[in-house]
Amino acid sequence: MDSAELAALLTPEGLRLVDALSITSTADAATAVSRLRAAGHSPDLVSAVVGQARLRERAQAKFGPFAERMLFTRAGLEQATRLAVAARHAGRFRDAGIGRVADLGCGIGGDALGFAGIGLDVLAVDADEITAAIAAYNLAPFGDSTTVRHARAEEVDLDGVDAVWLDPARRTAGHSETRRLAASDYTPSLAWAFALAERMPVGIKLGPGFDRSDIPEDVEAQWISVDGSTIELVLWSGSLARSGVRRAALVIRGDAAAELTADADTVDADVRELGEFLHEPEGAVIRARLIGEVARSIGAGMLPGGTAYMTSDSGATTPFATTFRVREVLPLKVRDIDAALRRDGIGTLEIKKRGVDIDPAQFRRKLALRGGRDGSAATLFLTRLGDRRVAVLADRLSA
Repeated sequence: MDSAELAALLTPEGLRLVDALSITSTADAATAVSRLRAAGHSPDLVSAVVGQARLRERAQAKFGPFAERMLFTRAGLEQATRLAVAARHAGRFRDAGIGRVADLGCGIGGDALGFAGIGLDVLAVDADEITAAIAAYNLAPFGDSTTVRHARAEEVDLDGVDAVWLDPARRTAGHSETRRLAASDYTPSLAWAFALAERMPVGIKLGPGFDRSDIPEDVEAQWISVDGSTIELVLWSGSLARSGVRRAALVIRGDAAAELTADADTVDADVRELGEFLHEPEGAVIRARLIGEVARSIGAGMLPGGTAYMTSDSGATTPFATTFRVREVLPLKVRDIDAALRRDGIGTLEIKKRGVDIDPAQFRRKLALRGGRDGSAATLFLTRLGDRRVAVLADRLSA
């Protein structure tokens, strides 16, 4: 989105048009463009309105019904915190007694919505002028409790602010196509962010793959998984960090959430041979290095090969891992796997891999799934058992 499109969109006519559109496919978008152009609307307005309608449809996954009255940029939506996660972040600020929070690098306002939604006063700041304008629109329903500024995080006067939420720019500037930056190129810099975290309570949102060796020793590091995807790492300092907690894995599935915490990385469970059940830890648990804690809680050991998979002889389940019942172990050869799939009439196959250099999508194309839609479903693990490359055929028991 450019400034001309934004100016056309932020008019009574533009907002009325986007509110009236529902676009769920490319065909819908093409039809809407033709109809709006035929009605005499300008190219800038048509582009902005149709683009917003498409983004609102995509935003349902992150913002639910709230997306129906929000505005977005493509990059802003991709990088925005899911509203359910933002609400949990906001709850931590409220529980720490924070009354006014500065959201530095607010983007389209996803986290600021969470803060304002539970009654906190919010100063939302973004270095990009268009993004800041969209955040101002999204936060307008909260009135005087929210203020939006177009500024660089380092330039903001934090007098009167109790705590900071900081989402450094981790991708190149832009509203559509962007690329990831090296940690040394984040803005504001990590050195500035970590120095701020030493002076006041701060939550710093980072990517889940952030180099653990760069995490300051005196902060709480919390990795978060949502519906099977590990989405972020948050570093908490000051009163926002929980006493005695240095590592945390928050796992959210649907409306349910569970969290595992520790004062340090935990030691892995003992290695053992593959049993009747295989357990795959959530990504947040793996990143937080709390696999051993989960394994011991369900009486499991680690599979040989250093793959993070756990195994047990009982079907105990946990919110911190997905459990599978093992059917059989096969050589990691297409011919042997095909024979087993054909014998069992498997038509739907989920493929996972750890510890082997294989692209699951390419490997799938080599297989001849003959079970069809009426065939049974199974999961195939391409992995290592010690020095052996194997394929473990299994049935999913828990989400």
